[in-house]
Amino acid sequence: MRNLSEVEAAIARFDQHLAPIANRPVDITDPNWLGKLKSVPPALDEANIRGQVETLLVEVLELYVQCDEPTRTALRALFNKYQAFSWAAALPRDLTPDGFRRQLLLFSLKDQGRDTRDAILWLQDICREARSAGLDLKPILDEVGELSSGINRFGMGSTKDLLLKAR
Repeated sequence: MRNLSEVEAAIARFDQHLAPIANRPVDITDPNWLGKLKSVPPALDEANIRGQVETLLVEVLELYVQCDEPTRTALRALFNKYQAFSWAAALPRDLTPDGFRRQLLLFSLKDQGRDTRDAILWLQDICREARSAGLDLKPILDEVGELSSGINRFGMGSTKDLLLKAR
């Protein structure tokens, strides 16, 4: 397993690949802007780094679960610092308890990103899919909620609050 400085070096390297994609302008005055946006491949695929990023994310999630709170705080800070990486970082949907847990751990790491409203929509989507698969959400939401930040970053509740309310 990587240490914090190795994790940051890897995230920084991926962030450099993803920044041009993440910062590409979208002309919303173009009547076909949404269609054009939907036709673009996901950023991890466009940058040809999906496998590497998914491998890193699995390692980071393991570290996140096993480390102490100061290290979890530092990991969340990396996702805040490297915005392009955080924006693009994704895992394949896996409608098993383990897959649901990994999605929630990634949600916790991203710590609401830049906008709580987007985070809430993402959390609702994750939970809706898990419920439709018949998963028992409460114990996993409780577990990940306890690992999450209790800081109310944007005035709409902390990540911990969002997870515990999603039960």
